[in-house]
Amino acid sequence: MAMYVPPTQRREKSPHLPFGDMRQTPFYGKDILSVSQFGRENLEYVFGVAEEMRSMVEHVGTFDLLKGKILANLFYEPSTRTSSSFMAAMQRLGGSVIPINEVRYSSVAKGESLPDTVRTLESYADVIVIRHPDVGSAAIAALYARKPVINAGDGVGEHPTQALLDLFTIREELGRTENLTVTMLGDLKYGRTVHSLSRLLAQFQTKLHCVSPDILRMPPELVSELKIQGMSIQEHTTLDEVLPDTDVLYVTRVQKERFEDQAVYESVKGAFVVTPDTLKLAKDQMIVMHPLPRVGEIAMDVDTDPRAAYFRQMEYGLYIRMALLAMVLGKA
Repeated sequence: MAMYVPPTQRREKSPHLPFGDMRQTPFYGKDILSVSQFGRENLEYVFGVAEEMRSMVEHVGTFDLLKGKILANLFYEPSTRTSSSFMAAMQRLGGSVIPINEVRYSSVAKGESLPDTVRTLESYADVIVIRHPDVGSAAIAALYARKPVINAGDGVGEHPTQALLDLFTIREELGRTENLTVTMLGDLKYGRTVHSLSRLLAQFQTKLHCVSPDILRMPPELVSELKIQGMSIQEHTTLDEVLPDTDVLYVTRVQKERFEDQAVYESVKGAFVVTPDTLKLAKDQMIVMHPLPRVGEIAMDVDTDPRAAYFRQMEYGLYIRMALLAMVLGKA
């Protein structure tokens, strides 16, 4: 198989976007709560700024765009990638971070309400990033906060910044977002990343295959929503029949923490495992994505396949989150 070189490494850069006063953009001072906030024009704007951030990091490393600004990183659930990504993004931009990753040791453990926690933190910070196990929690935080709130995942609801970095990954790796066949594999019931990404993909004439065990199917209400928007969406229980036509294979882990009955989790946790043999059926020019962490659903032998984009996906996330922080703070 010929070595696949992502278009990012062989195409010309977008026109330079000078960093000026961003306060006239639609994102200045705004909360980032849902992918529904992002139409195609806004997406292209975010991606253009992210490309500039990438160029700056590659050439300079860190810079003072957000010097003097402070991010409160409020995580009620364990996180490595998202939490670290936002921290790195703020620090790359010259800002500072208040990291709150062990909420059980904070005043929340004493019974403090989410609104009180948020209003306290905004006394110290300019922007709040929140992850919470309850659907709608980020919207509640935003309702009470005067400073911008960014949703870093609310239960099984949405994960908008992950969806943005996922779509940016597809754009950078394949050179386009239009008319692709995307196959989502694994836990589609509880996977907030696939919920948010599928809503973005509905804007781009995407053909969507959903492959999962019966008990982990995409929520029916979301399937209906996507079909109303004109998306071609089909549900399957096996991967082999759809993999040959797939441009993007988006793999998710079965989320043990979402199951009340651990016996049910054990029955489905190994339902799908992507191996080098699996990918023999795939196109030479396609990509395999995963929001990580993985717990066995992609064999480590796949990592050396040039189509394995999941670690590059993490890097793209840094640039997207740098772009979002700069835009909501209107600082240049």
